[in-house]
Amino acid sequence: MNPTWRSFLVSADAAFDGDTHELLHFGDAAAELQAARQQTVLVPLTHLAIMEATGDDAKPFLHSQLTSDINHLGEAQAQHSGWCTAKGRMQASFLIWRHGADYRMAYAADLVDGAQKRLQMFILRSKVKLANRTDDILLLGVAGPQAAEALADAGLAAPEAPLALQSTGEIAVIRVDGDRFIVALPEAAKADLWQKLSAKARPAGLPVWRWLDIQAGLPLVTLATKEEFVPQMADFEKIGGVSFHKGCYPGQEIVARTQYLGKVKRHLFRVVSATEPKAGDDLFSPDNPDQACGKIVSAAPSPNGGFEALAVIQSNFAGNVELGARGGPKIQTSPVNPLPAE
Repeated sequence: MNPTWRSFLVSADAAFDGDTHELLHFGDAAAELQAARQQTVLVPLTHLAIMEATGDDAKPFLHSQLTSDINHLGEAQAQHSGWCTAKGRMQASFLIWRHGADYRMAYAADLVDGAQKRLQMFILRSKVKLANRTDDILLLGVAGPQAAEALADAGLAAPEAPLALQSTGEIAVIRVDGDRFIVALPEAAKADLWQKLSAKARPAGLPVWRWLDIQAGLPLVTLATKEEFVPQMADFEKIGGVSFHKGCYPGQEIVARTQYLGKVKRHLFRVVSATEPKAGDDLFSPDNPDQACGKIVSAAPSPNGGFEALAVIQSNFAGNVELGARGGPKIQTSPVNPLPAE
């Protein structure tokens, strides 16, 4: 994380975890979670990092590597996308958008350096350069009923449709869903924009944004879940993260076969738990004693008390699930999307 950005946030009363360096809250974590339900919040998205692809061949290179259709990504659009292994397992998931002729991807911060090094191996003679731009491009999340008004007061246009993008100079605003926006801004603009946005939006820690992602059913692959899921297990195709009409990319044959044969046994579920789950935790079922039946994708404290999470779970065991070990705490599950008919 950019140390100047961290220092600025600390001066704005941000509290960080001493071990993980996670942005926890701005003084009152519980009140921030309650605010996220009906008020407008402002969250520094310090759990994400920016990878940028530049060069004449950036478009065809990314189109040949990623799960989404980069060739048809317009200047006023963003896409959910992923990068898979040859076995079709997701190495990363991210939001991608254009910045002029360049492409920017918002990765999980704990994946971006390794992903950049590995992706670099496939460039060969292509005219493409990859760079980690996290120190000079910052991300803010704005969410709630006054989010668009807060952006307007800051001189920024709010896109009207989900995954639409509006640029104002070097600042890009992406509507993620509903009343949620991601703002990508130059590091130099942080103080002015923070002051303007925080006039209507309450500063909040990362648990708030994770909880909002869980409500929206948006999975994020992190180091704890790297290479655990075929995209359809995380219902990634349902948010437009997979194109079934483009050419080859790593894992494409397996992803396509999985789709057309309809043999996905695991899907994305919301989880409610009295015990704190963490990304990467295994889930078990007494009905399947031989092996784990699922895995936590992301988790956050709930405004209702306890915790909520997204998890990939084998559908036929989802009604009877325990956290962490056989005989572990019972959890409640509900599918994020309607399950396919048997």
